[in-house]
Amino acid sequence: MSDTLFRHGKKRFYDNTKFPRGFAKSGDFTLGEEEILTLYGDTMQGLESGLLEPENAEEKHFVKVLANPGKAKSKLERVWLKYVQLARGRKRFHTLNGRTKPDIIGVDDYSDEEASLVEED
Repeated sequence: MSDTLFRHGKKRFYDNTKFPRGFAKSGDFTLGEEEILTLYGDTMQGLESGLLEPENAEEKHFVKVLANPGKAKSKLERVWLKYVQLARGRKRFHTLNGRTKPDIIGVDDYSDEEASLVEED
């Protein structure tokens, strides 16, 4: 990421509450995305919160992307939006059981006459 004008953070960025084992070990981020977050995350967080003022065109565009995520162009902007979604968004929870039971008719549910009619079809 040496081709970017974005400032490195004053310290490495970690989120020990949502990603206690690290970004890459969470399974949500690649090693490259983890590197972007740890190097630039402190600056991106400062720009988002208003503690830092943008110093160049790339940082100004980042601030605009925060207001309108559809305009994200750079990998750095997309990684930050992904981080925000995973860290602050609702966590999806998938269950194995559904809320409604499907109408499954077993062999035991038929009378002898109905079962013979089903077998003939």
